[in-house]
Amino acid sequence: MTVSALPTTFDRPVHIAVIGGTGLSQIPGFVPIASVTPTTPWGAPSSPILIIEHSGVPIAFLARHGAHHQIAPHEVPARANIAALRSLGVRSIIAFSAVGSLQEHIKPMDFVVPDQIIDRTKGIRPFTFFEGGVVGHVGFADPFDAKLSAIVQKCAAAMKGDGVVLHKEGTVVCMEGPQFSTRAESNMYRSWGGSVINMSALPEAKLAREAELAYQMICMATDYDCWRNTEGEDVDVAMVMKYMAANSENAKHLVGAVLDELCKQENSALVLAKHWEGSAQGAVKFMTKPEGRDSEAMKRVEFLFPGFWEN
Repeated sequence: MTVSALPTTFDRPVHIAVIGGTGLSQIPGFVPIASVTPTTPWGAPSSPILIIEHSGVPIAFLARHGAHHQIAPHEVPARANIAALRSLGVRSIIAFSAVGSLQEHIKPMDFVVPDQIIDRTKGIRPFTFFEGGVVGHVGFADPFDAKLSAIVQKCAAAMKGDGVVLHKEGTVVCMEGPQFSTRAESNMYRSWGGSVINMSALPEAKLAREAELAYQMICMATDYDCWRNTEGEDVDVAMVMKYMAANSENAKHLVGAVLDELCKQENSALVLAKHWEGSAQGAVKFMTKPEGRDSEAMKRVEFLFPGFWEN
């Protein structure tokens, strides 16, 4: 069945989602059963959300840069993406991203499960749900989800024989783009302890935390950025796509293995992100006094957390 022929509604909660980036536009072995486009207070998501099914478990798949990769990193409607996924019932997100390596030991085609982020975006990307009359300060000390990270690590370890090399931690530098770094910037990020660099981790990870979702990014190195002062090795799109094509099967199989594991735990506290439940809602309720709350801002929060203002 083609995507255009799929049902455009889905009436079961979907707890697990994948946000696909460059090089991950589909996941083999998962059967599409619907294509939905929820309307959110922040607009429409980047693309229709494909509901795929595996062993009877529904999974949401969203193309971050649009169905045809037509959306630049700074144009991604991240708030609509995260809000739309949450409205479907999503509580755990595996996000995929092609990245540049900032360290010699992280080689092109290696995978990294980052545990930290350095923000080098320029403030032009809307990055919070809590504004315009409702304030919330949400903790972000550890921007990724350790429980999801452990599952990714376990799956990668089982695939070592297939040539999968995974680095269990690292700091991803999120730059603005769409241009790549200067050589001076690339070396500065290395001196800061950056492991890899991309244009997609933020504000996606921040918004997932505000929406009380478990979120873990899987990064695949496609180049050495431009810090390696070796002739012919400066990053360009051709290099990125070359390594993506060479390692696409490993990328799809790794994400597929992670989904297999999450599907087995579909209704577990881990997949339902019970460990984040209430973290953002408490921050909002303690900050803005009732007399200062804007009614439209309250409606937006209500979209994320139905019944929020009744409790």
